[in-house]
Amino acid sequence: MRAKISYAVTAAVLVVYFVLVGSRGVLLIEAGTPLTVAFGVAVLILPVIGLWFLWKNTAFVRDANRLAAELDAEGGLPVDELKRLPSGRIDRDSADEVFARRKAETEDAPDDWRSWFRLAVAYHDARDTPRARKAMQRAIALHKTSH
Repeated sequence: MRAKISYAVTAAVLVVYFVLVGSRGVLLIEAGTPLTVAFGVAVLILPVIGLWFLWKNTAFVRDANRLAAELDAEGGLPVDELKRLPSGRIDRDSADEVFARRKAETEDAPDDWRSWFRLAVAYHDARDTPRARKAMQRAIALHKTSH
C-alpha cells in the first residue's frame, strides 16, 4: 500500500510540474517572436514526453498488478524462498539458484505468461531491473494474447 501511495504522490507532483512547464511554453508562444515561439514549442515537448512516459509506466504497473492478482488467485505466485544476509539483503547465491530454476521453467514453457512473471520476479530479486521489466512485459503480452 505504501508503494501505491508513493507512486500516486509522485505522479501527481509530476502532473503539476508538467502543467506548470506547459503553461510557460504557452506564454512563450503567445509572445509571438520567432525565437520565443521556437522556445515555447521546445518547452511544450518536454511535458508531452513526460506525460507519455508516466502514462506508459502507469499502464505497465497496472497490468503487472493485474497479473499478480490473477496468479495469486490461482495459487501460483512465487514463494519467497530466498536466504537473507544479516543486513536483510538477499543472499546473491540464493538469488542465483532461484533464478536458474525460474529460467529453466521459462525455457520449458516459453509461451506461458506465468513462467515469465515468475522469471521477472527472479530478475528483480537478482537486482537486474532492465531484464525484470522486459520479462514482465513479455508476461503481459502473452497474457493479453491468451485472453
